[in-house]
Amino acid sequence: MSTRVDLLVDSYLSWIQRSVSARELDSGVHELTTPFLDRHNDHLQIYAEQHAQDLILLTDDGYIIAELKSSGVDSRGPRRQALLEQILGGYGIEMRDSELRATATLDQLGHRLHSLVQAMLSVDDRFVLAQNTVGTIFAEDVARYLDLRDIRYTPRIKFPGKSGLDHMMDFVVPKSTRAPERVVQVVNSTRRDRVENVLFAINDARALRGRDTEYFAVVNNGEVGISSEVLQAFDTYDVKARPWSAKEQLTTELAA
Repeated sequence: MSTRVDLLVDSYLSWIQRSVSARELDSGVHELTTPFLDRHNDHLQIYAEQHAQDLILLTDDGYIIAELKSSGVDSRGPRRQALLEQILGGYGIEMRDSELRATATLDQLGHRLHSLVQAMLSVDDRFVLAQNTVGTIFAEDVARYLDLRDIRYTPRIKFPGKSGLDHMMDFVVPKSTRAPERVVQVVNSTRRDRVENVLFAINDARALRGRDTEYFAVVNNGEVGISSEVLQAFDTYDVKARPWSAKEQLTTELAA
């Protein structure tokens, strides 16, 4: 397993390095195009600008929040605002006038770029509606389910990874005398890039977290089953994939 995990982490990081492209705009701002796709299959882009002599400003130029609004998803309201603040705060990202921003020195640039991209992906994913006809956010539904089942958890915990990068875990259920620590990741899309992103985060963090921790992926599948290919991918890296349509199975697995 350790060889497979190391290969996944190394190949994933190499893929990112090969796939990021940059061009300088007229104003001296650099536009970075990443290999990560949003819900519309558009590549996420980040803009970098010299902010001071040794400080660089990174921003999404307001893209993520604008896309949520255009899709009919409003981040306002106490619970949704709290969720947004948890996501951004966990990655050390600030929001100013709907713009997601981070600052970095030259030696921090790669790490902060990773944090901003992950924050953009996380907001883009977590604010997907659980059902098209009901205005509930999937991550909210998962939290509400855990609350109703009286399952103890801590939301949005940052785990360090072997690569030196940090990874945000959605829910951490503490260990008990009957069960080990369990980590639950919300998966809104089973597209290959999103699945690989989740697997990379888990396996990079697993190297430092310990062998006993169990990992779950709760997949927003509606009434459609999870494909055998996706199940195989999670199974290969010892992650228990659970469809939201069969969420009652999680009660016995997480309540202990």
